Amino acid sequence: MQPKWLEQFFTPQPTGPCQHGHGGETPATPAPDDGVSRREFVTGGLVAGLAAGVAAGNAVSPPAVAEAQDTAKATNVLGDAWWPSPWGAEDEIGASQRITSAKVLEASKLIKTGKIYRLGMNIEPGIPLFGQRHLSLTIPGGPTGGPFGDHQMMYNDEMFSGEIGQVGSQFDGLGHIAAHVGKEIRYYNGFTQEQVGGAYGLKKLGIHHVKPFFTRGILLDILALKGGERLPMGYVITVEDIKQALSRQQIKEPGAGDVVLFRTGHIKLWKHDNTEYNKGHAGPGETAARWLAERQIACVGADTWAVEAVPGEHEQRPFAVHVILVTMHGIHIIENQYLEELAQDKVYEFAWSFTPLPLVGATGSPGNAVALA
Repeated sequence: MQPKWLEQFFTPQPTGPCQHGHGGETPATPAPDDGVSRREFVTGGLVAGLAAGVAAGNAVSPPAVAEAQDTAKATNVLGDAWWPSPWGAEDEIGASQRITSAKVLEASKLIKTGKIYRLGMNIEPGIPLFGQRHLSLTIPGGPTGGPFGDHQMMYNDEMFSGEIGQVGSQFDGLGHIAAHVGKEIRYYNGFTQEQVGGAYGLKKLGIHHVKPFFTRGILLDILALKGGERLPMGYVITVEDIKQALSRQQIKEPGAGDVVLFRTGHIKLWKHDNTEYNKGHAGPGETAARWLAERQIACVGADTWAVEAVPGEHEQRPFAVHVILVTMHGIHIIENQYLEELAQDKVYEFAWSFTPLPLVGATGSPGNAVALA
């Protein structure tokens, strides 16, 4: 890790006795010196990085008005203005629109054996949680209700508390990530904080807008390419790494509407060493993210909690890949995926299916993506 990279941008949050979701033998949240919230990353560290960084290469971006382009170039080191979207100035859906009928039919032809691979991890106490996020599930009484009728029917309900869209094997919506452009906070399609923000759910870009996924999935087994038990923390996966993995696995490059999953081996730490899991991990950097965006993919995932390299390709731009993919291109991110069985069976190309929960106004969704081979 880059020395003191967390402390450079963020102030650790205090921990207290009312921490939820702690279970098992390892802590579910980082130690105090690792305790940061994703909001601090976006509004603190990333803003500082955007102000302090140097200009990056040109981003892949849809056409935008000249004034917006000039404003973004002057104030956002990640590149040109990203709005309006290719799907129009009012679009709230993003890249899931690339899952066309033709794409579904193409994906269905990848199913040869009918085997289903579960990619989602269990959501339970004791899992690694980012910053001060928490989860708690309780059954209020047992049974919760009943009996009813002559047959004495009973039932159980559960009560859930937590950042439901941002724990476990989570799927990031377009309202999850933003970046400063000048004095404005801008989301996907250029929507401002005033347009998006809401105390009882996002007013725009809620996860309920996302279309269901059934598309071609690609596993890029970078761990097998590089060797070892897991990739080194902070290792930045390059475009050359991607091309070498594609060649080694004998599959074609990702295309429009595809889903790309990176295997780093990091998931092996899950619930075994949560503190180490939360410190950082390997993943694609900004250059690789732009390369993927050029190919108009629909979603990127990995067996890590941020999908991108942490620390990243540029010290002053933490989580820049989130901005490039989610905010600038409407491409979703799915985190904490279990890819070990796919890798073991050398299944590198498959049909990938996932449908986010239609939680109106939510920033993300839990869920259990599957690969069908």
